[in-house]
Amino acid sequence: MTTASAEKPHTAQTEFYLEPDDTRRLANLCGDLDSHIKQIASHFQIRVFNRGNHFKLAGEAKGVDHASQIIQRLYRETHNGTEIRKDLIHLLLQEADIEIAYQKDHSEGAHKPIVIRTPKLIIKPRGPNQQKYVRTIHDHDINFGIGPAGTGKTYLAVACAVEALLRDDVQKILLVRPAVEAGEKLGFLPGDLAQKIDPYLRPLYDALHDMLGYEQVVKMQERNIIEIAPLAYMRGRTLSNCYVILDESQNTTPEQMKMFLTRIGFGSKAVITGDITQVDLPRGTRSGLGHIINILKDVEGIGFTHFANKDVVRHPLVQRIVDAYDAHDAKVAANKEAAEQAKKGASND
Repeated sequence: MTTASAEKPHTAQTEFYLEPDDTRRLANLCGDLDSHIKQIASHFQIRVFNRGNHFKLAGEAKGVDHASQIIQRLYRETHNGTEIRKDLIHLLLQEADIEIAYQKDHSEGAHKPIVIRTPKLIIKPRGPNQQKYVRTIHDHDINFGIGPAGTGKTYLAVACAVEALLRDDVQKILLVRPAVEAGEKLGFLPGDLAQKIDPYLRPLYDALHDMLGYEQVVKMQERNIIEIAPLAYMRGRTLSNCYVILDESQNTTPEQMKMFLTRIGFGSKAVITGDITQVDLPRGTRSGLGHIINILKDVEGIGFTHFANKDVVRHPLVQRIVDAYDAHDAKVAANKEAAEQAKKGASND
């Protein structure tokens, strides 16, 4: 066995001027106390110096290159008075991470980054795991997207469904959710069936409206090209030539999960999304998602994508919140195990 010393990252420096030299636009770009520039510098672990519209960047070459592109792109955004916000910077940083990961793995045969085109939006999966998720969806008829909130599981699944429908790969889109309350008793909901289940399905509607527009979604629902339904209404159906998405699947029972998966017919594709750490089922009821992972993990033709906390694309605090919950759960589990070991030792004495 041979060993190789780690190569030091190639360092670089660059400087540029942002034109035109506009004090108001520069203040918008840099943020209060240069918070936006510090956010970019911290992410790439580089140094950024600026005086007015003159910028100098120094550090690892790839970081300098991507930071330079982001700063200049953000300055162009200020041309129309766009307010530069931390969430916009966060998303651009994640796009840069995709490019860096692609460049790093390109020699190993990595794929070109995927783009999903819909009538209203062009959607670029952010991060290597989102890219992998979309590729897995393309390559398998049944797919599972599992991970914490904010990783884009549902949104990307809906985007793939819209794209498939517009390519005539399927004849309809069916979006399904279990109608389970998130730890609250909602009580009686007025209205007809559609109005009763709307609160549970709102995230799916929002994604469709983003990609197709409100009027187009309404027309497609009237023609039954898009159908949104609670899981309970799937029993007895055979779903052929359609794109089926089961969202919030951690709130299915094992029996419901089996019922749903056995509905899939010829020419159909199914994506099942969920977060096994946020189960809203009654205490003592086993989650169908957690149950099915072990059963199907080695079945050929079924794809699994597991998202981690680092894949969260919402506000950066969301990732820290999820990390904090995970750390707390691990501590509780360790304390419980230690207590059981101590109890067992005492009984042996």
